[in-house]
Amino acid sequence: MAAVVAVGSAVLDRVYGLSNLPAPDGGAFVRDYTERAGGVAANVACALAALDHDAAVVSRVGRDDAGDRVRASLAEWGVDATRVRRGDDATSYALVLRGPEGNRMIVAGGDAVPGVALTSSDRDALRAADCVFTSAYAPDGVVRDLVALRRSGAVSALAFDLAGPRAELDGRGAAADTVDAAAATADLFVANAGAADSHVGVGPERAASEFAAMGASRVAVTDGSDGAFLATPATTVHAPARAVDVTDTTGAGDAFTAALVHAWVLGDAGVRDAGRIAAAAAAQNCTREGARGGLASPSDLPD
Repeated sequence: MAAVVAVGSAVLDRVYGLSNLPAPDGGAFVRDYTERAGGVAANVACALAALDHDAAVVSRVGRDDAGDRVRASLAEWGVDATRVRRGDDATSYALVLRGPEGNRMIVAGGDAVPGVALTSSDRDALRAADCVFTSAYAPDGVVRDLVALRRSGAVSALAFDLAGPRAELDGRGAAADTVDAAAATADLFVANAGAADSHVGVGPERAASEFAAMGASRVAVTDGSDGAFLATPATTVHAPARAVDVTDTTGAGDAFTAALVHAWVLGDAGVRDAGRIAAAAAAQNCTREGARGGLASPSDLPD
């Protein structure tokens, strides 16, 4: 199968199962606690490995137990973690606050991922890949480099996930003009409805068409249980979400993105079939706990 290199976040998720998701100035009680490896780039790479692709991650962790766990989890999924380098900063983390219905809030921290930078060896691996994935959580300079590599033709295909709203990205990840450059260049541009609205100020359907108008070959804007809007420069379609008993929505967006890379960028699926396939992958992942609890295999996806 195709080779994919994911660049960006590989972190430790600290998951708190709560009595309720608190409102502003409200409270909640911790019912359970666990730690799992996560991060957008790492999750997408693991999901693609589960779909039988050769996947690798470029990231950075600390010289600590958390870093050991992040690298070991990637290896368990068959993902090449040799480019997940060690630094003196503590491993980056995500505080995942999960409500009783499986919905969640995520707060990120740590300095390891913001220190990610591409080496000459990384660039060689990117040139050899069939697709490169990154997100707006990667450092701004890294995203700019990847956009430039795609524009020059050195990278065969680029998939980009807007990932978070502008307020979250400021000083942490891709700047607004870098996001615009990614939208003008990417072979796949993905955003959730909140992130899309913070960047272009419109709802998910119109946002999908606007990002496509910027130049992205394929666009998906997700809207939770309301499904997603998929767009090309020629058309915009709605992809309904698949109804399942939800255990945990953590990682559903990453599973959705990986399935789009698999079926729409690297495969020959049309826009409607790509939406059905990605919705199935996201729904399956919601039925298990954790960002990688229910990753789809090829046999789990609709034809």
